[in-house]
Amino acid sequence: MFQLQPKLIAILTTIGLILVGAVYLIGLPYFKGEGVETTQKVSPLAGFSTGEMANFRPDGMPAPVADLEFLDESGKTVRLSDFRGKVVLLNLWATWCVPCREEMPALDALQASIGSDQFQVLALSVDKDGLEMARAFLKEIKVTHLALYNDPTSGANFKVKGYGLPTTLLIAANGDEIGRIVGPAHWNSDAAKALIAQAVKSGVRVRAP
Repeated sequence: MFQLQPKLIAILTTIGLILVGAVYLIGLPYFKGEGVETTQKVSPLAGFSTGEMANFRPDGMPAPVADLEFLDESGKTVRLSDFRGKVVLLNLWATWCVPCREEMPALDALQASIGSDQFQVLALSVDKDGLEMARAFLKEIKVTHLALYNDPTSGANFKVKGYGLPTTLLIAANGDEIGRIVGPAHWNSDAAKALIAQAVKSGVRVRAP
């Protein structure tokens, strides 16, 4: 039987170790995430998830929000794209959702405080019973600064992957989602106003290619 000489075995072993080491060194930057091109970017809003906005999740790779279709207070069909050109805080809510009911006055106060041609709170009811139930509730709690919108199909929840209520999306002027909060929040807080001011100021036009 053929047997390798000890010297040859040592040489082959050394070569093998060199090859293994070379492969490791070449591949190391990729395991560490170095030298690998990525489309993930740091959101200009990353530093604003603090205080009352601690649950806000900024999106480093903004993507277009589905062009939702819903009704305004007169029953006319409108689309989310009709609001392009301003930063929109899209709040999905329902009259049967207790946390939604509790945060509505704060959303109303936020619109009253900083609503403008650059920013709008869009509170979208997903009540299947339609406009009148939502209208009655907003009147009951004396909401005066939020326009009434309703999606009687409740399809908006699924189209924006808002599987819990309330879900609130912050949408850039170009229609991209730049972050969201699932659950209620203190929307009239200084932290919320700072977050929105930064969204308006920065434009947040980063989009993955």
